[in-house]
Amino acid sequence: MTDTSNARPAEGEAQAPRQSRLLRLMRYLPLIAPVLLWAVPCWVLLFTGQHWPLPVTVAGTALFVLGLAAMPLAMMRGHGRRQQDRAAIIGDTLLGGSWVLFTWSVLLGILLRLALTVAGVGQSEDRARIVTWAVLGVSAALLAWGYVEARRVPRVRRLDVPLPRLGAGLDGLRVVLITDTHYGPLDRARWSARVCETVNTLEADLVCHTGDIADGTAERRRAQATPLATVRATEARVYVTGNHEYYSEAQGWVDLMDELGWEPLRNRHLLLERGGDTLVVAGVDDVTAESSGLVGHRAHLAGALDGADPELPVLLLAHQPKFVDRAAAAGIDLQLSGHTHGGQIWPFHHLVRLDQPALAGLSRHGVRTLLYTSRGTGFWGPPFRIFAPSEITLLVLRSAQQR
Repeated sequence: MTDTSNARPAEGEAQAPRQSRLLRLMRYLPLIAPVLLWAVPCWVLLFTGQHWPLPVTVAGTALFVLGLAAMPLAMMRGHGRRQQDRAAIIGDTLLGGSWVLFTWSVLLGILLRLALTVAGVGQSEDRARIVTWAVLGVSAALLAWGYVEARRVPRVRRLDVPLPRLGAGLDGLRVVLITDTHYGPLDRARWSARVCETVNTLEADLVCHTGDIADGTAERRRAQATPLATVRATEARVYVTGNHEYYSEAQGWVDLMDELGWEPLRNRHLLLERGGDTLVVAGVDDVTAESSGLVGHRAHLAGALDGADPELPVLLLAHQPKFVDRAAAAGIDLQLSGHTHGGQIWPFHHLVRLDQPALAGLSRHGVRTLLYTSRGTGFWGPPFRIFAPSEITLLVLRSAQQR
């Protein structure tokens, strides 16, 4: 027999310095990221062989330096203690714009320049200037399109979801999902009303909101959230908290949704009955709830299912897709989530995938559990959606026992 007792501490000691170095690097990320977002486009557009006239170079550099200074300052004033909406709009817009400019500076700065070189187009200066104008043109077009996509009423995405344990009496149950409305600094009261009008055209039996209602307190964003009171459902309107509620006095949002006629499912369930069959509709607080310090707020699946017949099918509302590991272990039939925004601004979805098991759409986890992840109804922060369209989702539940 080989004694491994001495090897394990050595491995642990080797891993500890690596983890501590990674943690130290993560601390500096908020300082490094803004510099990269502005410095890389500045270098690619102005200093890679373009030989612009001196006034152009100086003015362009000054604009990038101004953006680098203004963005974090506006973000702090907008999303910090002061919560100045005008500053938040400026900071969020600069963040989205710099991300798009950074992305296409890197992509076109490498790929287009390589293609022009291989094709033998012009001299080095000509190719550099072509890249500059291409980056600016593509970025401007995408930002304009992304702004329109973010501000419009989402299209309705329809799909049938087969649930083998669903009783025949519940076949065809219409479930509408909205999520991540993120009412915020940009006043979207009219947009909110139009979203609710669209939901009402779908003749839902059950309407679900899976959190991240707003950025700001319920008192501050009440006018934008009030249209939610007009949403109609034949059976119930249910809601669970998202992580952003816990940045903005979550209990206030729970109370407001209750006031607006929605059923907050805080680690509990209700029964939906039709045609002699029953569906358990359960909800849990967001996984960040426990660290919020609010008494009684936590993601507690066992509490949400307490007293429910284990033979009945379960529809679970949980804000973040990564809760599906617990849902699958408990044999949940269908989990509805949001949180990811589908990445919102391409290619940010690659970073989302590092944290979440699903980005958008229907996926299977474990033997029984299906997860539907919405790309979200609104947008967070930067008022842009690029290659990640928003959605209002109509899920029609189908039974294998259909008579």
